[in-house]
Amino acid sequence: MSRHLWLIVPAAGQGKRMGADRPKQYLELAGRPILARTLTRLHQAFPEARLCLCLDPDDDWFDAQWVPFADWRRTPGGAERVDSVAGALAAIAEEAGADDLVLVHDVARPCVTVDDLHRLRDAAREAAAGAILAAPVADTMKRDDGRGHIRATEPREGLWHALTPQGFGYALLCRALEAARARGVAITDEASAVEALGLAPRLVSGRRDNLKVTHPDDLSLAGWILAGQDAPYCNPGEPA
Repeated sequence: MSRHLWLIVPAAGQGKRMGADRPKQYLELAGRPILARTLTRLHQAFPEARLCLCLDPDDDWFDAQWVPFADWRRTPGGAERVDSVAGALAAIAEEAGADDLVLVHDVARPCVTVDDLHRLRDAAREAAAGAILAAPVADTMKRDDGRGHIRATEPREGLWHALTPQGFGYALLCRALEAARARGVAITDEASAVEALGLAPRLVSGRRDNLKVTHPDDLSLAGWILAGQDAPYCNPGEPA
């Protein structure tokens, strides 16, 4: 039996750190809202996928014309990311198979590449505990003392930045989120809930330009990234 691919995109946040007049997913990026750019990139990789878009019930900014998927639904977003994801999983309970693959992606990551999306999907299908896109830490890591001074330098060997998408089997993700919430485990991403079950999701090395737009200067940086990704590649010495 073929397994369906589900995409869950939490998009109910207010993005207050951006200091804008609207939620950050509706800020313009290269002429279109961030949300529209993210959904377009996902659709380029997975046109056949079924989308759950988690939006604030009182969201007045959203326009359904930005959704390129044929099979999609709007589900209520919650106060926290985990609430949005759990609500989306519950909304598809009568349609999703236990082994269906679920990819959860941040709406504020419009620069993820199609190649990374495909590699993550393939790895998540093969790994029993699922998989996430991630990038090895390259910078020196400092731990503060709580008062704005350095307390220690942390070794960066073996440290990774968790990115998205993060992909897991439907039944596994449901079980992990339910167990973590019941035990009061802090869930910073879907992988942390699966880890709390004693499982080890696979790390799939992804591109460092899979930027999450969080602060005002991220918006211009994301624009540069998208422009660079769309530009034709020329070998050194060849005319542009």
